[in-house]
Amino acid sequence: MKLAFSTLGVPGMPVRDVLRLATEHGWHGVELRAHPEEPVHPGLSPDERAAVRAGFEAAGVAVLSVAGYARVAAPGDDAPVLEEIRGLLDLARDLGAPYVRVFPGGGTGQSPEDADATAARRLGTAAEYATEAGVRVLLETHDSHRTGADAIRVLGLVGHRRAGALWDVMHTWLGGEQPAESYAALAPHLGYVQVKDIASADDTTPLPLGEGVLPLADCVDLLTRHDWDGWLCWEYEKRWYENAAPLPGLLGAGRRHLDRLLDEAA
Repeated sequence: MKLAFSTLGVPGMPVRDVLRLATEHGWHGVELRAHPEEPVHPGLSPDERAAVRAGFEAAGVAVLSVAGYARVAAPGDDAPVLEEIRGLLDLARDLGAPYVRVFPGGGTGQSPEDADATAARRLGTAAEYATEAGVRVLLETHDSHRTGADAIRVLGLVGHRRAGALWDVMHTWLGGEQPAESYAALAPHLGYVQVKDIASADDTTPLPLGEGVLPLADCVDLLTRHDWDGWLCWEYEKRWYENAAPLPGLLGAGRRHLDRLLDEAA
């Protein structure tokens, strides 16, 4: 498996510094948080996009994903959501990233059936855009659809190879699923896996990998036994937890922890 980390852990950090951290600590790729407050977002000009791509290629580091914030199950008109996703897909294409992340984002007052239908309709259209861009759009297990069982209800309706799943191991665990249950639901659609660690279900402050309660070893063992050869991405949510330890000082130990889990699973 290949290893990446998310720029959510280093909010606002210039791309050159992100690449320095990746190369210093042996990470294979980076998930780019595509928010306007970040250095890389859909508002970049063609020249700026080309410069970002060239920097990654020169460093030998992959752009794993463009992590957007479009909410495909949210109530309201389809057009603004689809426009947002198309901008993310265009950015991913220009950067050479294989994936775009979207959230479910179902709203209060929606029935589960309506949320599923809305998300599936939008993802089906987005998948056609994704085909044109040569990118895959991934629905993260998150918020209104935090388990594999939730996500598969939507993806089963879409039935398009360019629409897939991003497995966030924290959210499926918080949703009460065991790793084997999550994998069984998501495997036919799985793009990549976000790993992280937290103290408890009541305290989701990010911790260094291996110092919390999430079943990371079980997840890695499960993926290895099924010969899954994709990406593990450490999403350290520093952006939302100001008191969390800075990620740069943790990247070396985090990489070594994942290497140990992979060695033990093998």
